[in-house]
Amino acid sequence: MAMQEPASRGIARKPDTRPANPRFSSGPCAKIPTFSLDKLADAPLGRSHRAAVGKAKLLAAIEDTRAILGVPADYKIGIVPASDTGAFEMAMWNLLGARPVEMLAW
Repeated sequence: MAMQEPASRGIARKPDTRPANPRFSSGPCAKIPTFSLDKLADAPLGRSHRAAVGKAKLLAAIEDTRAILGVPADYKIGIVPASDTGAFEMAMWNLLGARPVEMLAW
């Protein structure tokens, strides 16, 4: 992309030409060539984990995880709504058991 010479005050000027498709930001952008609303027909566009479709997708994820990782049937698999930090903290407290804590940092 060709750029004009900066103005004498050092302020950059707009490019002489634009890209063929200038919509490349995280905002409104071009759809992929194969995009079709029909592909969203069964998509759970809500976020409720209580809805039947949400429960079914969580169950499928748990079953796939069990099969792929070879987790025994008597082990529980949990999917938690937490960041890595939150998931780590949940695992840590469950593995360490109840103990008094004055301060914790990591």
